[in-house]
Amino acid sequence: MSKHTFITTDPKDAKVVDVHKLLLGGVAPRPIALVSTISSDGINNLSPFSFFNAFGANPPVVAFSPSRRGRDGSTKDTLHNLEATRECVVHAVSYDIVEQVSLASTEYPPEVDEFVKSGLSPLDSEFVRPKRVAESPFHMECKVVEIFPLGEKNGSGNLVICEVIKFHIAESVFTDGVINPNLINLVGRNSANYYTKAFDSAIFEIEKPIATLGIGIDQLPDHIKDSKTLTGNHLGKLGNIEALPSRDDVHSFVASLTDSNFEPNDYQKAFVQALNIADKAQRDSQIEQAAIKALEENDNKFAIYALISIIS
Repeated sequence: MSKHTFITTDPKDAKVVDVHKLLLGGVAPRPIALVSTISSDGINNLSPFSFFNAFGANPPVVAFSPSRRGRDGSTKDTLHNLEATRECVVHAVSYDIVEQVSLASTEYPPEVDEFVKSGLSPLDSEFVRPKRVAESPFHMECKVVEIFPLGEKNGSGNLVICEVIKFHIAESVFTDGVINPNLINLVGRNSANYYTKAFDSAIFEIEKPIATLGIGIDQLPDHIKDSKTLTGNHLGKLGNIEALPSRDDVHSFVASLTDSNFEPNDYQKAFVQALNIADKAQRDSQIEQAAIKALEENDNKFAIYALISIIS
């Protein structure tokens, strides 16, 4: 497992802009809340916030932070509107609209409607006054529960906690009743001008820990834990198995792979070939590589059997 050397920063001694950069780069990628509000005079406002997430489902609660401006500590139109009306609509940001959403972050004067500036289409909400964004595939009509000022200085946050009172989700993003990441095409926010696509090759799956207790990395044989090839992620997968196989189990496993009627896949074939290598270091290395390939294919059982065969 890789180790790091560290640069340590005390936020009390650092510039606000530098602390902000650290948070944006280290707490990433962050989901983006595209928040629509309306002023007491009826002027629409639209602005993105990446200090945002969901907190609980009963009731459904989301929170975001319209922070004070770093240059002068002034507060933003979104916050003023929320304090006046206690309503908003929070939208997901898909790749199709990310440039328009970025444009909506421009600090236009309070009398300017960002729907107009960004070219995004207003859609009437059912239970709140702020408009919905027709181009977003996921909308949450919200009532403000609480606004917590987190400071009065430049860059201080204002935590806005909202209860979702109505969801609107595009039918096209569902697969078998689940929102499919490759259909909703969300983006996340990173540091500086960087964004992350949360779909296509960026998506991968991790099986949840088994219902019964996994053995944990600490129970793996030393030659597996101390491997210079296996990563922490590999060991994490192996630690999720329920029990280590016995030596008899491993011998039966090896015999099944070398049966003449068995048709091995690529990593199974590599393992069988490794068994015939005379040099132990080379043999063990090829077995580890076969196990790694199995782990990448989520065949954790094969991987642990193969790795334990090294000492069996």
